[in-house]
Amino acid sequence: MKHIELLSPAGTIRNMRYAFAFGADAVYAGQPRYSLRVRNNDFMADNLAKGIAEAHQLGKKFFLAANVIPHNAKVKTFIKDIEPIIAMGPDALIMADPGLIMMTREQWPDMPIHLSVQANTVNYASVRFWKSMGVERVILSRELSLDEIAEIRQQCPDMELEVFVHGALCIAYSGRCLLSGYFNHRDPNQGTCTNSCRWKYDTKPAVENAEGDYLLADSAVISMNDLNQGLNTASCGGADRHPLADNIYFLEEEGRPGELLPVMEDENGTYIMNSKDLRAIEHVQRLVEIGIDSLKIEGRTKSHFYVARTAQTYRQAIDDALAGRPFQPELLGILDNLANRGYTDGFYQRHHTHEHQNYLSGYSKSHQQQFCGEITRYDTETGLADISVKNKFALGDKLELILPHGNRDITVENMVDKYGQPMQEASGGGYEVKIPLPDVDCQYGLLARYY
Repeated sequence: MKHIELLSPAGTIRNMRYAFAFGADAVYAGQPRYSLRVRNNDFMADNLAKGIAEAHQLGKKFFLAANVIPHNAKVKTFIKDIEPIIAMGPDALIMADPGLIMMTREQWPDMPIHLSVQANTVNYASVRFWKSMGVERVILSRELSLDEIAEIRQQCPDMELEVFVHGALCIAYSGRCLLSGYFNHRDPNQGTCTNSCRWKYDTKPAVENAEGDYLLADSAVISMNDLNQGLNTASCGGADRHPLADNIYFLEEEGRPGELLPVMEDENGTYIMNSKDLRAIEHVQRLVEIGIDSLKIEGRTKSHFYVARTAQTYRQAIDDALAGRPFQPELLGILDNLANRGYTDGFYQRHHTHEHQNYLSGYSKSHQQQFCGEITRYDTETGLADISVKNKFALGDKLELILPHGNRDITVENMVDKYGQPMQEASGGGYEVKIPLPDVDCQYGLLARYY
């Protein structure tokens, strides 16, 4: 069976290094002006050169996202700005705009181009079109089922295909969202999304007047927890329709009192601004069997812990699938400990049974942990490791030592501060402590506390 690429996000040089250490075959980053992650992006020109060089020294790949949907001003400067970046030797450009793709192909015909998910490719005819345009790989839209992906692979056997398996989901059709532009005049397709879909909103009842306009009702803010009390509110698999679903409501963002957004629901549900995060690790086996070339993790603005943990976990799932080993459901629980908005497998498989949902939920709750420290140095003579504390842990706590070459459980039996004074507890971020660790290679080591 062919090699399956694991592609991890790299918002920083540090994240890139953790991704490679924990099993990623390639990373993707972006030049801020021309990618969709302007904020929290460490890859200016100097760091891009460093990142590409380090990746190649390790035998890994570095893809550059240039997937902005540009207005004229950016089109005018694109070739001049991208020329020195291409000279650094990225392994491919991730692009979405047909005009920029055409310009790049004309200027650098040998530069590999991967079609971004922003292009919303959902059928095999589109894949064939992009192949005829010289595109080497298509990143398929997140809105496809496993069966649809399989059909595209069958119809397009010679095109590289990539899919997302983990990370944030946009409430719009793969990024085509106007919320951020509406609220803040910051266009998601220009790389300046403010994640308006993730702000805090209150739900308020509304009424419709005779003219068909919606007005705020004389009632208090609605607690969705109260509304859902005792109801089966699963998103699929035979859930009951909510008795108040035919009513009309307003959403009000806490920082914009008085700006009311109407929300209505039909028999298919209400999906605005409530997307869970994608977790499709249980489908890795099927994706490998289909013949997908690359499995992609979203999260260029995430922490190095997130990058390391997702890379290690999906690497395990891919290796198990390639070796014919069964899926390890414990991997679900590992991912559940990462910051998330609740998980879904998106559109990959629809109409889950309640038994399947309970199966996933049971394993997700069986491995409760919290990231608590990063190993910054290990003294082989004393056996003590310097720990940069991220969250509280104490003597007697059971920790997981997370290492690129394998994890193990330890118990904190001794702890001193940086001056050698005994400590009972590291209270949280900002502390520097020393604890004894096994005599192993602790480079890129991380710690998570069981609770």
